[in-house]
Amino acid sequence: MGRVTGQRTGRIGQAIAMASIAMAIGLHLVAGSGPALATGEEEEIALNLANLLRAGRAVISAEQERINDPTIGDKGLTGDAVLAETVARFEESTGVDPTAVDRDSPLGQLFQAQMAAIKEVMDEAQDSINQPGVGFKGFVPAIFARLVNERFRDKAGDRAVIKVTAPAVLVRNRMARPDGWESQHIEERLLAPDWPEGQVFSAAAASGGRDAFRVLVPEYYTAGCLTCHGEPKGEIDVTGYPKEGGKLGELGGVISITIFR
Repeated sequence: MGRVTGQRTGRIGQAIAMASIAMAIGLHLVAGSGPALATGEEEEIALNLANLLRAGRAVISAEQERINDPTIGDKGLTGDAVLAETVARFEESTGVDPTAVDRDSPLGQLFQAQMAAIKEVMDEAQDSINQPGVGFKGFVPAIFARLVNERFRDKAGDRAVIKVTAPAVLVRNRMARPDGWESQHIEERLLAPDWPEGQVFSAAAASGGRDAFRVLVPEYYTAGCLTCHGEPKGEIDVTGYPKEGGKLGELGGVISITIFR
């Protein structure tokens, strides 16, 4: 059985629309269960990871003009600088400083892995984004998110995985295709006409042969997204892909988080 929450999650390109996630960071353990996490805490951890990713993606979105300015060499977007702005955006929205969360707690461990991933990805992108005389660099929010999620998996793959996917017909990168569980619940839940906008779906479900708790966070096309994903359908966008013909407010992506048990 899956469960849904009324947690509103915002739209693609927004910094974070999760002000209501002013959660208790302390552990919510099942009585007598030892280190096992309660379902509520698993979902809380997943939503925090989704929102820290969104905060970082929003930083990259806000800096696109600067990144693609051929007249500027060093953009100043180092790993430390982007991580600091990401943390600030997250804290402003949630009231939580991810750097201050107990590093030995389940959430703290995953926050540390995710923040390290953000810093490393940005540090490794310096030659590309600082290349003078070149306009469009291709370092768009979606690429940033994919790279961060891949690095996060290297660091925390035995504990959690984050993936940005979408309805199968919208996926551009084959590595981002939804798996069977994701595809089923995207189609049956998130794309259902009566599914409340922004509502999360979560359920206990195996992943890769392991017990896990899985969360799907829907994201919707904003005006900024439609530059590449809107109309006319089939027209080649700035990244070299044909546009999907998406419309404002349609489901355009899903952040899928798996917390292993």
